[in-house]
Parts: sequence; structure tokens; C-alpha cells
Amino acid sequence: MHKNTPDDIRRTIERLLPQTQEFLCTLIRYPSTPGQEQDAIDYTATAFANIGAHVESVPIQNSIREDEDYSTPIPDLTYDGHRNLRVVRKGFGGGKTLLLNTHLDVVPASENQEDAFHPTVTDGVIRGRGACDAKGQAATLFLVLSALETLGVSLDGDIILHLVVEEEVGGNGTLAMIRRGEKADGAIILEPTDLNVLPSVRGAVWFRITFEGRTGHSGSGGTISALNMARQVMNSLDDYHAKLLAASRGIPLFDKFADPMPLTFGTLSAGKWPSAAPNHAVLEGVLGFLPNKTRFQIMDEIRAAVANTGDEWLRDHTRVEFMYRHDAHVLDPHHPLVQNLYAQCLAENVKSEISAMTASCDSWFYNNQLGLPTVVFGPGSLGYAHSSEEQISPDQIAAAARVLIRFIRNWCGTAAF
Repeated sequence: MHKNTPDDIRRTIERLLPQTQEFLCTLIRYPSTPGQEQDAIDYTATAFANIGAHVESVPIQNSIREDEDYSTPIPDLTYDGHRNLRVVRKGFGGGKTLLLNTHLDVVPASENQEDAFHPTVTDGVIRGRGACDAKGQAATLFLVLSALETLGVSLDGDIILHLVVEEEVGGNGTLAMIRRGEKADGAIILEPTDLNVLPSVRGAVWFRITFEGRTGHSGSGGTISALNMARQVMNSLDDYHAKLLAASRGIPLFDKFADPMPLTFGTLSAGKWPSAAPNHAVLEGVLGFLPNKTRFQIMDEIRAAVANTGDEWLRDHTRVEFMYRHDAHVLDPHHPLVQNLYAQCLAENVKSEISAMTASCDSWFYNNQLGLPTVVFGPGSLGYAHSSEEQISPDQIAAAARVLIRFIRNWCGTAAF
């Protein structure tokens, strides 16, 4: 049987790259913000079926809303007609199964980002919302499966893809998939990592804090500004974050970062008139945390930081909610999954390192809840994600595909190499 050489693989990937670029640009044109992903799902299902993959539509049930780990940034969302994709390239048996996950939802356009869903290709770079987070990752998987099919590679183990919705608002798509009880020997979550191999990923909680004050004219006396209540709580949470960061030093792979677990205040709404104390304010934000804490501990400590902020009025007129709750995920950097993937990067002369992810993603569902050894890997830079300059290089997509094909050869086993 002919064994495809690394040069065969490289030439095949280069030949398929224009088709992959077209797939990505078309996918970017679908404004698949959370809750609005189904046109992108439909297009992706057809594209993967056309390259010979078995594509299964997996409906999401409304009962997922009752799950303890369901995230709720989108009020009153119902799932009638919503689905994920499970894509399979079946092996002949005897090899390890590899699960790969990425998401098709994107965040809304940034301020001053014109035509976010109309991709442009200039100077070897594709720009547009989702280019690197994470439609470029879906394009990478499209290229990998296209190349395997073109090369006629017969694998021993199965390849399973989870192409999911709602990652950006807490991972409800992936949650629905793992509750089905998927089995595999390892998982790779595709996110923009600059082709670094990330076996450690921080956790995160999104919070919403609602304040009720006492309104009135600025000169009347006796008013209680809900906006001022929010300011006090922000100061208290800043102090809590500083203490938490200091107590979280010494954790491998995270320590090189100045603040691997940032506190971000994302939105604050209050008031209707400059000279009136607002009686209602809502503060929303996210707090990252490292593996020395669980999501439940962090939620309890945020509640305590709010309760200990000020006087009795503030304690009795403040409500804390959590819309998104992810634990950190940690896999031993010496695990064969990590070392094998990193070795394939080196074999392809891809600049890479084993590091930690200072953002949160869906990896903890697979690693912590399904018990699958899991890493995060992919082309593109997290620095461009969610920004008005979001972009990805087709050359990085090609490099990631070469690495993944090498890894699949080794992990799943095949007689075609």
C-alpha cells in the first residue's frame, strides 16, 4: 500500500487551501451570534458532507435549560430547531478515537467594525468576525478531513468532530453534546492559540449584580444612588481579585503571566438624568480563576465580597446572579496527548510551546466531566479574537492542518502512511 509522505501531505494541503479559504469566507458571511447559528450550521453540514464525512444533526432539547451547568446570558432562549453537528470519519478498528471540538457562534461586531460579516482577503490575511474565533478553526477541520479523503487515508481509530453553538455564552452547545456521553481516547479543542499546545485552561464566572437605591433630586437629601452602590462593589471586587491573584501564584504554566485570571467589568447601566440619583443599576462582568479554586468557591467568595462592601442598605438591596460557570481544566503536561501533539508541531517546524490558556473555553467539559484527556490548540491569535481587527492567516490554517494530520496518523493509527 502506498504510504503518503510528509511532502505528499504538504502538497495536498496547499492544493486544498483555496477551497478551504472559500469555505471560511462563506462561513464568516453568516452572522452566527449566539442563538442565531442555524444558517451557519446548515452550511457547514452540507460542506462536510460534500467531502465524504458522515454528518449527524444533533437537536438541542429545551430540557438543557434545567442542567446545573447551563449558562444563561441569553434570556428566554428556546431550542426548537437548534442543533449541533457530530461529524464522523469512521476507522477500521483497533486504533484510538480522537474527538475534536470547535464552535460556530461568534460575538457581535465590535465598535467601529464595519461590515464585520463581509470577509476581506488582503496581504495573505482573512479578516472578519469569527475569522480566528472560531470559524478559522472549523476551516482547519474542514481542511484536515478534505486532505485525509483526498489522500485516501484509512484510519484504524475514529475521528469525531463536535461543531457546536453557544460557546461564547458559556458552552451550552458542548454541554448538550457531552450529556450524550461521547466516548473517545483524547480530545483537542480548537481555539486560537498561535499553534501553542495548551493543557491548562483557567476557569471563569460571569456575574450580574443588580442594585436598588432610593431615587430623588440631587438637592433633596435622603437619596441613595444605585450607581454609587455599584462603584463601592466594584472597589470591593477589585480588592478581592488582588487577594485571589496573590493566593493563586505557584501554579505550573500560569505563573509566567502577570494576570492569568483577570477581573473585567463589562457593562454598567444606571440612571436617566444627571441631577437625579438612580434607583436602579446593573453591573455585569467576568472573573477568571485558576485551578486552586472551583466555580462554586468563586461564586461564594464573590457573594461575600459584595455582602461585606458597605452598610445594611447595600447588603439588603443587592442581588448577585451568575450566568456562566466554568471550572479550570488541567492536564499533566507530560501526558502522551500533550507530548505527541507538541512533537508533531516540532516535526512540522511549527513554532510552538506547551503553555496555559488565560481565557476560558469548552475544554473543561471534556476533561473534567467526561474524563477525556484534553488540550487546546489551533491557528490564529487570541489577541485578535473579539476585536475589530479579527483575522487569521491561511498559512497558519495550513500549518495547523499538517500538525493535526501527523497527530491523527500517530494517535489513531493507519497503514496509509
